Amino acid sequence: MSWLEAIILGLVQGLTEFLPISSSAHLRIVAALTGAQDPGAGFTAIIQIGTEAAVLVYFWKDVVRIVSQWARSLPIVGPAKRVPSSNSDVRLGWMIIMGSLPIGILGVLLQDTIDTTFRNLWITVAMFVVFGILLGLADHYGRRKKTLDHMSWTDAILYGLAQALALIPGVSRSGGTITMGRFLGYTREAAARYSFLLAMPAVFAAGLFKTYKAITGGDPVPVGPTILATIISFVVGYAVIVWFLKLVTTKSFAPFVWYRICLAIVVAVLLLTGVLQATAPGLS
Repeated sequence: MSWLEAIILGLVQGLTEFLPISSSAHLRIVAALTGAQDPGAGFTAIIQIGTEAAVLVYFWKDVVRIVSQWARSLPIVGPAKRVPSSNSDVRLGWMIIMGSLPIGILGVLLQDTIDTTFRNLWITVAMFVVFGILLGLADHYGRRKKTLDHMSWTDAILYGLAQALALIPGVSRSGGTITMGRFLGYTREAAARYSFLLAMPAVFAAGLFKTYKAITGGDPVPVGPTILATIISFVVGYAVIVWFLKLVTTKSFAPFVWYRICLAIVVAVLLLTGVLQATAPGLS
């Protein structure tokens, strides 16, 4: 991977991670169009650390409050200082943990499939269309009333299952969770905020795991370009978070729905004409 390719992929990651259009699919497509080798699931997971670091910085006060309140609710804390389990931050902390389990478990069980089969571009095309339509339906028919204070354990589990679907490029982590949130009746802003918070444990865990594999030689990535792409994804990702959260307070997700469908059509045409290959060299 060249330095220019790393810059391009870092920009793509930062621009697409928080939008409901699938950053992993865009990385796969852009790499194929530019003639670069498929960056692979390892590179993708590592540079996502950059965008999740942007989430951590943006939501720093929320994260510190939730983590501190959750920690103070544990049995090891004395009764006099213990925060009750009914506290909204404590409940949200447990729900983020609960919602992170599905993608963590499936990510380990399906690791080889994620690295190979799921990266087939025909699967990406199908996911673009299917989950684009689902996002449109959820956004249009969602009740649009619930805030994060109304989060239930059932909602947390359903959010987690929706996030797990993002293991397939084309689904989109934010797209899947926001779609589920809208179907469950959450406001656009609440669905987006919880989507960002829920992603942090899973993305950091996956990124650090892939980093460990890269260091130990199990899944090598180009060190310099990967670090550069990660830094770029952080800077660009932070700007996108600010813009996106302002956008969802007043606008619908319809533009993203149409973008997904149009991109699916373009990729399908490129596949049918032989400009793109469904499976990258070395993958099965």
